[in-house]
Amino acid sequence: MTRQLFLIFALGAPFLQAEPTNWKIDTSHSAAQFSVKHMMVSTVRGHFGTLTGTAVYDQANPGATKVEAEVDVNTIDTRNERRDKHLRSADFFDVENHPKMTFKSKSVRALGPGKMQLAGDLTIRGTTKEVVFEVEGPTAPINTGRGMKMGAVATTKINRKDFGITWNRAIEAGGVTVGDEVTLTIDIQLDQVK
Repeated sequence: MTRQLFLIFALGAPFLQAEPTNWKIDTSHSAAQFSVKHMMVSTVRGHFGTLTGTAVYDQANPGATKVEAEVDVNTIDTRNERRDKHLRSADFFDVENHPKMTFKSKSVRALGPGKMQLAGDLTIRGTTKEVVFEVEGPTAPINTGRGMKMGAVATTKINRKDFGITWNRAIEAGGVTVGDEVTLTIDIQLDQVK
């Protein structure tokens, strides 16, 4: 019995002594996406081509997680160049003056295995507001033979007017061209930094 207990503790020691680990966003396997109502009848979806950032994660204490991320707003893509050009203009993101969108976490609330809420400061167009992302993950870290990796999906909804993006146009049937509520979805793959 004593030998069995010794083996259990010996094998479990690496997990019991887990320490915070550093990670970076794998840009080629991550995406920052959004969706918003168009003409009150359909949904336009788009993404930003460049997402970078870092995370600190402690398996033994998920509540201590820290995340910082940055998006290059110039890389916005809705599969319509004319619309993308308008979105880059001063009517929307004003990328000439505000080329980056950033997020910096402030607190994390673990909700159970594979679920957490990540609160932090989101800055768009020079305006910073606190938002809460609903997070699925992170997954258990795995060794792919090319280092340790893990992933997560984070989602939140914002009102674009809260960030100074107020352009709109009325439509004849009533209503407006662009909805105010925007859903942000971040798919992240993380690589452990040694």
